[in-house]
Amino acid sequence: MTDNPVVETINAVTGVVENVRSQIAKVVVGQNSVVEQIITALLADGHVLLEGVPGVAKTLLVRALAHTIGAEFKRIQFTPDLMPSDVIGTNVYDASTSEFNLKEGPVFTNVLLADEINRTPPKTQAALLEAMEERRVTIDGTSHPLPELFIVLATQNPIEYEGTYPLPEAQLDRFLVKILVDYPTEAEERQVLANYNQGFRPLRLDDAGVERIAGETDLANCRKAVAQVRVDEGIVDYIGQIVRRTRQDRSLILGASPRASIALLLTSKALASINGRDYVIPDDVKQLAAPALRHRLLLRPEAEIEGSTPDKVIARILNTVEVPR
Repeated sequence: MTDNPVVETINAVTGVVENVRSQIAKVVVGQNSVVEQIITALLADGHVLLEGVPGVAKTLLVRALAHTIGAEFKRIQFTPDLMPSDVIGTNVYDASTSEFNLKEGPVFTNVLLADEINRTPPKTQAALLEAMEERRVTIDGTSHPLPELFIVLATQNPIEYEGTYPLPEAQLDRFLVKILVDYPTEAEERQVLANYNQGFRPLRLDDAGVERIAGETDLANCRKAVAQVRVDEGIVDYIGQIVRRTRQDRSLILGASPRASIALLLTSKALASINGRDYVIPDDVKQLAAPALRHRLLLRPEAEIEGSTPDKVIARILNTVEVPR
């Protein structure tokens, strides 16, 4: 045991995180980086945009996470005819009492999976804006608070654009990170097939041995520990320089906002705690620069034609900004 209470708390964070990882690994093969980034966002109290083709276990991963932390889970399948009231709820008239009663929408939950969020019109997408930023929704002029533990994990397909509505910049900026979910490796896919051949069914998490090993109190304590992680002035300047360079880059129409700086700072603190440190190092910032910034950058058409991507721009900027000692 150490005499430093902060270190003791950080050690508790790493214990919770390892337990969550081990439970998710019972049903999700591989995707270690994706799992770590989602847990990082959870500890930093932010929302996640998952981008990947269908069939790479995005929904299963989110369900397993909610199950493991004992959180209420709800899923919305976004479609072109989905209305804002289908997301946040509406007031329903009760003839027996001559009063309107609130019928809560699926947004009133702990872990909300917004599946294929870019398949619904901007009006319905906007219904999530207040919920994600203010942790409340307004229905018929009355404000209703959402649970203390509330995280949105939205998915979108990077390939299929027909019948989709690109997320506006204001909506994208509400996501703490954008995580790219790739295909599994050959060995991982072989293991997935073996699991299904042996009878695994994704709807039966209990049968797969996934246990609830953390609760809302555990997460609240972990977030308090993350808040105590130290960030030296040099690291703060480093984050600021990276984000400001995006606003000056000639490949971009739109650079990252101050909210991006905050996202990079908070996620770096969360990653430091996951790695058992009560201080942030430059490698934490480098590792999270792409997830925290990629969805906030808008490429010029000519740069896109030349094969540039937000991730390539971020990598170039990281190579030009001096790393603090």
